[in-house]
Amino acid sequence: MSEHMIAEKASSSSQDHFLDGPELPTGITRFWLIRHALVEENARMRMYGSMDVPLCPDSLIAQKPMYRALAQRLPQDAQWFISPLSRTRRTAQAIEEAGYGPRPLTVEPDLIEQNLGTWQGLEYHVLPAHLTLPPHPFWPVAASDCPPEGESVIEVCSRVGRLLDRLARTHAGRNIVAVAHGGVIRAALAHALRIHAETALHFSVQNLSLTILERLDTGWRVVTVNELPGI
Repeated sequence: MSEHMIAEKASSSSQDHFLDGPELPTGITRFWLIRHALVEENARMRMYGSMDVPLCPDSLIAQKPMYRALAQRLPQDAQWFISPLSRTRRTAQAIEEAGYGPRPLTVEPDLIEQNLGTWQGLEYHVLPAHLTLPPHPFWPVAASDCPPEGESVIEVCSRVGRLLDRLARTHAGRNIVAVAHGGVIRAALAHALRIHAETALHFSVQNLSLTILERLDTGWRVVTVNELPGI
């Protein structure tokens, strides 16, 4: 083998894990983060945070193509996690019913949405009177503003970062599907990219969107953000 071919082969091998294609390589610790489906209309008028509110029944029917697309997109060998809130369990079940098949769903407390404390249940138009800092341009509350009896976005980022590191250690080399919340997925991106919570709030994370993160020996890698299967 010529020196040129050896160098070319070595270069290709060293870059394999940077290549994006329709088939992601196996044996990598990979997180498939899904935001739960749309909640019912009355809940959407309020700051529901970590309140347990139901999904919108109409959207469960209308968005069946997205559930089928997720069922086809997600790896079959994955370990599944959900938050303690029923909207993540129901979303996971809808994906299973759309063709993925039944899987054990492990409840992970640290996947829960931001606890908004005494601000939970407030209608959006009355919230500004309770804030201690100006709101974020893309979220009703600044990342460092902490609701009474609740937690700030900064604290959510710390909680979720510790969780990701723990799951990456205990499930090394595996696929991990986590049905969670918009705030949790933004926190996961903040951890992976090592950015401030305030910056992470600039990410759009839509209902039923898919965000994929990988944990490699060299650090975290973001594969996709806010992917909308079936759209």
